[in-house]
Amino acid sequence: MKGNLKEKYPHLFCKVLWEWGPIRAEFKQLYTEPPHNLIAHVNLVPRIGNNWVLLKHKSGNWDIPGGTLEPGETYKSALQRELLEEAGAELGSFQILGAWHCISMAEKPYRPHMPFPEFYRLVGYGQVELKVAPTNPPDGEQIAEVECVPLKKAIANFQSCQRYDLAELYQFASELEL
Repeated sequence: MKGNLKEKYPHLFCKVLWEWGPIRAEFKQLYTEPPHNLIAHVNLVPRIGNNWVLLKHKSGNWDIPGGTLEPGETYKSALQRELLEEAGAELGSFQILGAWHCISMAEKPYRPHMPFPEFYRLVGYGQVELKVAPTNPPDGEQIAEVECVPLKKAIANFQSCQRYDLAELYQFASELEL
């Protein structure tokens, strides 16, 4: 990767505070997996051919597929489950892109089985195949729409809900795909 990533993708490669934790997080490009015992979440920047897949929540906000690992799950099995639940998709390929390295400032983990206070939100990119409608389990995120669009449209959708980090994540993945 040429150039300074923090300059090229300032919203992605910056330190952030996620208030829902509260969690301090910083995205880093990775070439290998972080320690498996520290992976708490997994996400995918999915593609179908030359188009990019993104999710629209019933709230109207755009998002990327993925979620929290269940007890005993590997990140790949969690990703396969989350893709089916949120996008009705099957995983075709997975390449590590990076991860948010996270430090929780909460008193206890989000779920008892999760690593705490340090953990990773692993992110990959790869091809998927849309098979069925999202299953939208009652205890999961409710997805209203799955879009498969050119990169410029995906970026515009993320920017429309102020998710500049995800817009840059898709741009970053597209650069690595070349």
